[in-house]
Amino acid sequence: MSSRPRRRLWGMTKVLAGITTSVDGYVAGPDDRDGQGLGAGGERLHYWVFGGPWSYDNEPSGDTTPQDAGWLEDTMKGVGAVVGGRLTYEAAGRWGDRNPWGLPFFIVTHRTGDQPDGDAFVFVDGVEDAVARAREAAGDKDVHVMGGADVIRQALAAGLVDELTIIVAPLILGGGKQLFEGFTQSIELEHIGLRQSPFATFIDYRVGAAA
Repeated sequence: MSSRPRRRLWGMTKVLAGITTSVDGYVAGPDDRDGQGLGAGGERLHYWVFGGPWSYDNEPSGDTTPQDAGWLEDTMKGVGAVVGGRLTYEAAGRWGDRNPWGLPFFIVTHRTGDQPDGDAFVFVDGVEDAVARAREAAGDKDVHVMGGADVIRQALAAGLVDELTIIVAPLILGGGKQLFEGFTQSIELEHIGLRQSPFATFIDYRVGAAA
């Protein structure tokens, strides 16, 4: 099952946010930490990325399905800069101090003095400033807010997100870190796309005004 490709208005930068969640709303299992950024059992959330089972102890061995690869390609080909959170950065082992996107990457953190040498990552104090700088760096391309959950909640609360993709893995985690934990705003969403594979359902929304 696939949606039509999303139309893009050239010259108009959009802010996209996307994150994977379990059916019961968790973006990580319990005990997420350095070297285990998705928590206990949370690797199952991202089977769609690797084409099947993987774990922190075992390298992926599958091939990404056409549906999953297609969503990632369709989304990222229009992206010119990325925004992520400090917790995600640390939990990912700082990506080995190598930018995984090959694009300007802005990390939201109150400890901007911790920024590593080089230009792989730019530490920025606050979501609004990070998105503003990412928009400038992206030029006429889009900005992708990759998460974690706290950064996406902040961006939504500040009215910064134009489109939101919730990637639902066919999994009930039963505990861990919730996507909308503590979020109290009411926001209207317009359904604009759907894509499905054996490992995930991608639901695209246009974000409206707070209700």
